[in-house]
Amino acid sequence: MSSFAVDVVGIVGVAMVLATYFLLQSEKIDAKGFFYSFFNFLGALLIVYSLLYNWNFASFIIEFFWILISVYGLYKWYKNKKQNAFNDKI
Repeated sequence: MSSFAVDVVGIVGVAMVLATYFLLQSEKIDAKGFFYSFFNFLGALLIVYSLLYNWNFASFIIEFFWILISVYGLYKWYKNKKQNAFNDKI
């Protein structure tokens, strides 16, 4: 992949993380909802991809933990959704 394409992937990731944070602050999405964690996960993943070509250890560390925390958020969302579906059937 060309250097320009790698930069574009990283910039798209940054845009996703920033847009997600803006949507949260403007109360368009819920921090406990699917989209907040999913877009943070996807954005961080794109940034990590670009870091594999333009290595920066400190940036990799923060993005790695951003991904882990986002996966945890997705897990909590799924668990709550499953629990709510169960409670609705009772």
